Amino acid sequence: MSAAPNLFPKLHNAMWPGLVGKGSPGAEPFIDFDTMLSLTAKAEVNGTKFDGVDLFLYEPHISIDLNDDGIQRLAEKIHSHGFSVGSVVAPVWFDGSAMGSETQTANWVTAVRKACRIAEKLRELKVRPYGVVRIDSAASVHDWATDPEGNTAKIAATFKEGAKVALDHGEKLAAEGEICWGAMHSWKWMVRLLETVGMPGVVGFQADMAHTLLYVLGENAPEHRIVPADFHWEPGVFHEAMKTMTAALRPWMIDFHVAQNDATVKGSGTHDKTGRHCPVTDPFGKLNVPRDSGYWLRDDDAKVNRAVQHICWDGCMFPNEMLMRQETWNNILAAMIQVRENHGWSV
Repeated sequence: MSAAPNLFPKLHNAMWPGLVGKGSPGAEPFIDFDTMLSLTAKAEVNGTKFDGVDLFLYEPHISIDLNDDGIQRLAEKIHSHGFSVGSVVAPVWFDGSAMGSETQTANWVTAVRKACRIAEKLRELKVRPYGVVRIDSAASVHDWATDPEGNTAKIAATFKEGAKVALDHGEKLAAEGEICWGAMHSWKWMVRLLETVGMPGVVGFQADMAHTLLYVLGENAPEHRIVPADFHWEPGVFHEAMKTMTAALRPWMIDFHVAQNDATVKGSGTHDKTGRHCPVTDPFGKLNVPRDSGYWLRDDDAKVNRAVQHICWDGCMFPNEMLMRQETWNNILAAMIQVRENHGWSV
């Protein structure tokens, strides 16, 4: 008799690929929230479907100022597809910064407060059994580098203010491991920032497989590169580098994104380089997604750590034509199922 399939972690799809990199002059149009929900709901692999969605609290999907009636309607819409809500993204970047002026830091905290309110309400409505509120420093690496120690301390102080808000709402904050954000652009600085905040269990780390791969390569922080300069993706070297990086950050992990990366970055002008998500089946992807998710979902002794109740696919800035193909989401779901079978649990 074959073993029963794993039930955890639950499998979620992100809604923000319909928003990120869309809607601005010269860019492709947004993909609306209902369409993203429908594409997710239609995905199916051998009878298995997605369990839920993660949300970006930003228009035209979801207003950060959504009132209680609007939150109720949102919960009903998501529940009608058989979905739960997991993590939500606080839009801290648009008029805020954890390292900016007094007004900017206040705006940053306000965005966190509004996101925590919506997250708490969704939990009260029984549609959100797990998940966190995602944050970033919303400060460029270039600006941060003018005073690394002082600016890291300032970001940590703002994160602490956000943490007080989160505690008031029964929420947790997860700082995304993304190389374009100051004090979060390097695995060592990320650990330093979290240690400076000093609120484990309230302020933790969100590991995105695509972004954290670039930590190993030292993108935007060459002094913290783990692999040698002549690295050519030798399996043994890659394995040891991933072990080093994840051993440092995994104890802080409270949210996890499944993703693929081809080890390239993008950016132009003064915009800091940032990671490039790839389709899960991309032949140039450097990650074996079902295998390499284990660096995060298993502990140093290779035991399943049960650190997160759900995992979420993240793949941004893909062409709309690709996002509108049902095959795209079936392929993603198939990979997510394999991640759960490799590193999940039943009860």
